[in-house]
Amino acid sequence: MVAPHNGSNNFTNPFVQPPWRVALWSVAYSSVLAVAVFGNLIVIWIILAHKRMRTVTNYFLLNLAFSDASMAAFNTLINFIYAAHGEWYFGEAYCKFHNFFPVTSVFASIYSMTAIAVDRYMAIIHPLKPRLSGKATTGVIICIWSLAVVLAFPLCYFSTTRTLSHRTLCYVAWPRMAEDPFMYHIIVTVLVYVLPLVVMGITYTIVGVTLWGGEIPGDSSDNYHGQLRAKRKVVKMMIIVVVTFALCWLPYHVYFIVTGLNKGLSKWKYIQQVYLSVLWLAMSSTMYNPIIYCCLNSRFRAGFKRAFRWCPFIKVSSYDELELRATRLHPTRQSSMYTLSRMDTTMLLKGSGCHRAKASI
Repeated sequence: MVAPHNGSNNFTNPFVQPPWRVALWSVAYSSVLAVAVFGNLIVIWIILAHKRMRTVTNYFLLNLAFSDASMAAFNTLINFIYAAHGEWYFGEAYCKFHNFFPVTSVFASIYSMTAIAVDRYMAIIHPLKPRLSGKATTGVIICIWSLAVVLAFPLCYFSTTRTLSHRTLCYVAWPRMAEDPFMYHIIVTVLVYVLPLVVMGITYTIVGVTLWGGEIPGDSSDNYHGQLRAKRKVVKMMIIVVVTFALCWLPYHVYFIVTGLNKGLSKWKYIQQVYLSVLWLAMSSTMYNPIIYCCLNSRFRAGFKRAFRWCPFIKVSSYDELELRATRLHPTRQSSMYTLSRMDTTMLLKGSGCHRAKASI
């Protein structure tokens, strides 16, 4: 997560860019910052402000939104400034935080997605088994952040600044500079990329085969097809979130593995542009999720409409209001609604006989 300190032993920066290129990169990184922070804060508001949105899956999405917004706010522009200028302006304390927090945040993000995948697996493959309670969900989130801090702690501990004649550098002073950085990044890549993606790949494959190729175990309600469509929408949305994350971070991990194996690439005249490109793509992963939620989930879309209702071209319909309104189970329909709640779907009644199932996410 650290910008490469190319030319660290030189008194001048060999990677100075023309102003027009710096301006273009500034717009690109600033756009990521604005969309990621604003979009994820709205997601957090939608979940916390509407009782109907407070589900196990959405609490993990809340944790995901918080980690994405935090990384965008604290690291995106700082990473760009350091990568573009090759000089550290922000002091030793922030140098430690700057190297420590991105690994922590990415760990929290991807393991929140993994927790959602496991929760979807249990809800669909084993619908009669007990689900996570609110306290258990909070415990899982605390464990995720605790493990993230442990994994990222070496970056904080070994980070330091070094002042040269005309430059100040922020870097991780590993005990064995020739071996430790590469080995640590391999460990991070396995724990924060490969392992969770394998787990999610397996769980979503099983869930996908069940939803698109068979019947949901234990489901015999009258609204089977409505539940099936609702479940497919939720799983489809989460698969898109996971694939987007994987594609955004793949070039970043490949970059550090390749440059770790071939250290001579760090002196290539175009390496700075390559790094800024893969860094921008990785940082941009923080801004896509709110867009995906808004496009693929009716309740989040209704929440975004409420957040932007001050815009003259945004209209909040009565149906949008209904999407976010808490509902109560009617006693005469308790058995049918119980089955729906176990499958994380909610019934919306229109008229006297029209039924429509909605995903709880």
